[in-house]
Amino acid sequence: MSDEIILKMRGIRKVFPGVVALDHVDFTLRRGEIHALMGENGAGKSTLIKVLTGIYELDGGEIFLGNHPKPVIIHSPQEAKDKGISAVYQEISLCPNLTVAENLFIGREPKKHGFIDWKAIHERASAILKSLDIPVESTKPLEECSIAIQQMVAIARAIDMKCQVLILDEPTSSLDDGEVEKLFKLMTQLKQQGVGIVFVTHFLEQVYAICDKITVLRNGELVGEYAVEALPRIQLVAKMMGKDFDDLKKIKNDADLKVKDQHAKPLIEAEGLGRINHIKPFDLCVYSGEVVGFTGLLGSGRSELVRSLYGADKPDCGKLKMHDQVIKFKTPKDAIKKGLAYLPEDRKRDGIIDDLSVRENIIIALQAKRGLFKPMGRKEMEDFADQYIELLQIKTASRETPIKNLSGGNQQKVIIGRWLLTNPEYLILDEPTRGIDIGTKTEIQKLVLKLAKEGMGIAFISSEIDEMLRTCSRMIVMRDHEKVGELTGSTLTEEHIMNTIAGGVKADEKR
Repeated sequence: MSDEIILKMRGIRKVFPGVVALDHVDFTLRRGEIHALMGENGAGKSTLIKVLTGIYELDGGEIFLGNHPKPVIIHSPQEAKDKGISAVYQEISLCPNLTVAENLFIGREPKKHGFIDWKAIHERASAILKSLDIPVESTKPLEECSIAIQQMVAIARAIDMKCQVLILDEPTSSLDDGEVEKLFKLMTQLKQQGVGIVFVTHFLEQVYAICDKITVLRNGELVGEYAVEALPRIQLVAKMMGKDFDDLKKIKNDADLKVKDQHAKPLIEAEGLGRINHIKPFDLCVYSGEVVGFTGLLGSGRSELVRSLYGADKPDCGKLKMHDQVIKFKTPKDAIKKGLAYLPEDRKRDGIIDDLSVRENIIIALQAKRGLFKPMGRKEMEDFADQYIELLQIKTASRETPIKNLSGGNQQKVIIGRWLLTNPEYLILDEPTRGIDIGTKTEIQKLVLKLAKEGMGIAFISSEIDEMLRTCSRMIVMRDHEKVGELTGSTLTEEHIMNTIAGGVKADEKR
């Protein structure tokens, strides 16, 4: 890492109607440095990035690039790219129907005699991919590539456009451990080439594995810049939260108190339930008042299993019972009427309705449960929205704010509020804490335990095993779209979970 400063932001201020999003924030990036930008949802990270990339105009402050003494003004993302600043986001903004090579050069295709030079495109693309050790053929359609490869292609495009400041915004949220390792290898290679990388993530362990510096924001203000080795994790969390933070330990203590009534009848019972090419037939009992986790590698079938319970995917074998009565869901609406609720894995695609307000997103499931012929009055809608905004501490300017304007964590809270409003007996949460800050994660985990204590049955899926161990009283282990284990009691440990995923423990081992 060099001491040469390639980016300096000073006194950055951004104001939206009724909200000061950034208040005199400083940020410094050096050549060959991987710099974590940390903070809770709503801390100002995304706003700072959008100011830097020209999506938002500054309301105050200055931006300096390299050793130029005069500040620059960036009016658009294209201007930012022209100045050597590129961003790669969690949602890849490439064209999936085009090849890898076409995506690398789209909009800047080399030409020969006035026509696109396809031979040059593929030769240059292959050279770029080889130089960055990206394991993909230039002729492969992007849609056939993994999310990790798509992100690497987006990074390769930025580097080929002479990017000196590379912003990676939650690049690892949808990646497994092997894919994260490949991405980190590429980041290290770019660091050695002198690229400065701004790394936005909510995974603390990744920060300490790859980063040199950490800048922490809170409530739109700068908390400080720190060397990674000088900031222990507990202090980082405390700075992000603005207080000493021992809630995770409290959560674990609460989770240890959960004991299922062995004489209770199942709330949900699946017998040989399955769907060809999606989930192999499985048996499962779920009881009121317990949190059952579903774990396994990405693509193991954990999401497909809970979707079959909800009716989002229709099973083609077996039967499903609720309160000992056989039930069949033709549509998810039938499941809602029976008291089931489902928070999907992809909140952007399947959860929020981004052009609707917070109020409309909260009440929509209850309105569907009641039916079109029993519409809610405006006052009732507003009361429900206000109730869950307060209950879940949703940060929004008003109930009428479009949900797309909220941070990811607050969007997640809105969706949780939507389903809690339907008063479900069984709540399915698929990656409810993905891509959100540690404070909101903790709030959601505490809420899950509170709901279970009040008698709700809950399914909980998370890619973070330690989070599931804090929250779940029983764990269903998935591998290759098959239920391969059910762990509880003394077997509910990270070691047993990993062994079961790998095939080292027999299914349904309990102690």
